[in-house]
Amino acid sequence: MATSKRDYYEVLGVGRDSSVEDIKRAYRRMALKYHPDKNPNNKESEQKFKECAEAYEVLSDSDKRQRYDRFGHEGLHGVGMHDFSHMGFDDIFSMFGDIFGGAFGGAHRSGRSSRGAARGSPIEMQVELTFQEVLTGVEKKIEFERQDHCEHCGGRGSEPGHVPEACTQCGGQGQVAQSGMGGLFRMVTTCPACHGQGSVVTHPCKECRGSGLTVKRRTLSIKIPAGVCDGQAVRVHGEGEPGRNRGPRGDLYCYVRIKSHPFLLRNDDDLVVRVPISFTQAALGASIEVPSLNGRRSIAVPPGTQHGTVLQVKGQGLPSLRNGRRGSLLVQILVEIPKKLNKQQEKLLREFAQTEDKTVLPESKGFLEKLKKYFASEN
Repeated sequence: MATSKRDYYEVLGVGRDSSVEDIKRAYRRMALKYHPDKNPNNKESEQKFKECAEAYEVLSDSDKRQRYDRFGHEGLHGVGMHDFSHMGFDDIFSMFGDIFGGAFGGAHRSGRSSRGAARGSPIEMQVELTFQEVLTGVEKKIEFERQDHCEHCGGRGSEPGHVPEACTQCGGQGQVAQSGMGGLFRMVTTCPACHGQGSVVTHPCKECRGSGLTVKRRTLSIKIPAGVCDGQAVRVHGEGEPGRNRGPRGDLYCYVRIKSHPFLLRNDDDLVVRVPISFTQAALGASIEVPSLNGRRSIAVPPGTQHGTVLQVKGQGLPSLRNGRRGSLLVQILVEIPKKLNKQQEKLLREFAQTEDKTVLPESKGFLEKLKKYFASEN
């Protein structure tokens, strides 16, 4: 590949630390911007559309992205890259068709006109998980509403026994042509009478009022794998909205939201807990109990532990989504200094301070009064 190519991150307008989902959203946004339906006969937009597809192919693949981050464009030699410059839109849509959903009716992917069947729109919803469910994986029962084909008319929109009639305004074509500037140009637009369907319902279904669709409640059980991260989506194929003209359904995307834990924080596959101990425990060492997803655990605090020290308990974190290997429990030690001491504690600490040869605050409560008198005598 030529080194004169633009930086892939720049092409999609994302940072180098962007997640796969961020890159996917950026590609969809840029691809829709330069889509041929929005920019007919625009060679510059066509080139940028293909440039975005090439960038997404690399940055959405972990191995290709790693090679690109280390070696740039030269690092992608021999890794099976597609030559998008010689590919048609149909080929690109067949590769990344799930990114676009029904945004453009699937016309370029299927080769059909605006009256043909098109894939339905996706449905998005949110699923809430606890850390314990992330640890083991879980099967969640979800309920949502979506449109379905009307059972009374079979989704056709007409009362049984009747069929839609051809649109008289467009002659059943779904499109009408208009001329302008004395016939210098001819513009083809969607028929306003039948909205591109080519036919008109003359006897609307009593149940769906001619739409062919009714709203129904749907209940599903979805499996969410162990190790899933906050913001990731579980895709359920074919559970979205129905497609136009009885086209295939879109997909359902269940986005994961992970509930906060009273003590544990997540850092990739590791779990972090901050535990306060006394300064004597830190100095002399101690055995303390800390919370974990497997219950209470006892860990040893070595003598001389400093404030902020992190102790690691391997295999007590969350599982990796890729290989199932669990991360660590990271215990951050917070050394607390007592705000009040009894007389015996203060005496013992002053004796200890003498062994350190460290200067500490004076013991006498009358020190400030003596200090004032001293400063007064100098004047």
